[in-house]
Amino acid sequence: MGGVTSTIAAKFAFFPPNPPSYRVVADDVCGGRLYIPEVPRRDDVDVLKLRTRRGNEIVAVYIKHPKSTVTLLYSHGNAADLGQMYELFVELSNRLRVNFMGYDYSGYGQSSGKVISLQMEMHYNLHIEPTNALYSVALISLIVAPFPLKQPSELNTYADIDAAYKCLKEQYGVKDEQLILYGQSVGSGPTLDLASRLPNLRGVVLHSPILSGMRVLYPVKRTFWFDIYKNIDKIGMVNCPVLVIHGTADEVVDYSHGKQLWELSKEKYDPLWISGGGHCNLELYPEFIRHLKKFVLSLGKSKKDSNAPKKSTVDSDSQNKPSDGGPSDTFELGADLPEVSRNSLDSRLEKSKKSNKPEKSRMSTDRVDRFRRKKGLVW
Repeated sequence: MGGVTSTIAAKFAFFPPNPPSYRVVADDVCGGRLYIPEVPRRDDVDVLKLRTRRGNEIVAVYIKHPKSTVTLLYSHGNAADLGQMYELFVELSNRLRVNFMGYDYSGYGQSSGKVISLQMEMHYNLHIEPTNALYSVALISLIVAPFPLKQPSELNTYADIDAAYKCLKEQYGVKDEQLILYGQSVGSGPTLDLASRLPNLRGVVLHSPILSGMRVLYPVKRTFWFDIYKNIDKIGMVNCPVLVIHGTADEVVDYSHGKQLWELSKEKYDPLWISGGGHCNLELYPEFIRHLKKFVLSLGKSKKDSNAPKKSTVDSDSQNKPSDGGPSDTFELGADLPEVSRNSLDSRLEKSKKSNKPEKSRMSTDRVDRFRRKKGLVW
């Protein structure tokens, strides 16, 4: 009955912005081409609606870079949607010189999250048929569960990233060797699930990743059957270079999660431990984009070069000092887009900070904090 407990856990893991920060509109003048009116309109951006194998329709954006054959597929955190992430996506595409796809999970933004029947939940999550002796027990558990059986859920995020991957393959001709998967916090779950099934990926980036959902809450030493996003069990099946980025002052997902995932990686790339970095502000540090650029460029080298010995860490006090490289190594995001908290697993309350230099998110967290206080979340 792992699916039942996983669905209960998912109730605390997903916080889609409500109301959504954006709309999707069809432009009749341009043959019904979709666009998002809340963000600047661009000719090099495609807004898409994709059907998943679980029957949902998710929204995705594809940003074309004129000089790139590499594509990055980004899975965002649990308290943001495409309208809030859009500017960051455009910035990353420009800075990294990559084609870029971001998508909303089922139940996020304008992606659908249909209510499903108890029998469908049994089939999808529990794999129990009506003739099975466990059927009655599972049915009772689902009935008494104090939440509706609706998206988002762990399994749906796996179907969501598969739909985005299928679109890249079929519509844009992206090969696995040209694809970099990027997962931020909760997004590390679908990222590693897909990466563990694709042996020829170009690379994987894990940004403030989690070992598993349960391990964010408790320092357990083993994986339980009811856990969600069991990244610790999947990282060893990833065959491409893996870059891990984590802040040492992350109070949502301790950076020991990132360290252990890096240690368990088969093909390790120099990790980036950002001294003093939190959970939702790593893009503000100049070394973030510098190191990310370096990683993307390294993937274009020969396999011989990519297998050369690498340093075990790039963390140093000097990394947090302003860069001499000028504004090209920092993000300057505009204020005209929807507010966003980039917390992932940011459904739990921030601890009181006693530092003389309180962490600042790149965008306001007030909206999500108000939501947390309203719901009485304490983890």
